[in-house]
Amino acid sequence: MPGQRNPVYGIVQRQRLNAIFKELFRKSIHICSSFIPFFLKLAYWPVIGLLVFALIIYSVSEILRSKNIEIPLISKVTEIAARKRDENRFVLGPVTLVCGIIAAALLLPLDCARVGIFALAFGDGLASLMGKLFGKITIPGAHGKTAAGSLTCFFAVFITTFCCCQNTLISLIVALCAMFIEILPLADFDNLIIPPAIGLLFSLLSAGTLVSG
Repeated sequence: MPGQRNPVYGIVQRQRLNAIFKELFRKSIHICSSFIPFFLKLAYWPVIGLLVFALIIYSVSEILRSKNIEIPLISKVTEIAARKRDENRFVLGPVTLVCGIIAAALLLPLDCARVGIFALAFGDGLASLMGKLFGKITIPGAHGKTAAGSLTCFFAVFITTFCCCQNTLISLIVALCAMFIEILPLADFDNLIIPPAIGLLFSLLSAGTLVSG
């Protein structure tokens, strides 16, 4: 009848809103990781220790959850944030997120690790969210990733890197590389790769002749 909504349309809309909510919740965790360089500067080893401790607690919680034993709060947060592909299995994203941050912090000077962590927090974090909200054009071979998400990644990394070094050319190269990594169909492993890889790239560029540009 005129004026009646198609029930299938309503279901699709609810599923889309639920997916956006999950992505917003997940990426808020990504963005919150941008505070870690500040805390590392204040108390480096205690923060590293807390990250390792959080990694262990989360991993134990996920193993128990797979056996239908839930840990208060942790299991609920994981359930809310889990995407469809993560249902009924170990949710790997937080593990790779923390490991990527720890790797960057241990392997690189803190100012370079900060650039890599910011690339993960803002570049990868906002890319997925903007792709869900505004992505219309998908990138071939990128497993559904969108041009809107990739461009968001580029501009977010460019801005945060420029804020760290005030060098346009270095910021441009770092942003392009971060966007390329984000486009690759790496599932949750981009969390592991982006912080040390982008931090190392920034370190090499800053130590080279580009820094005079």
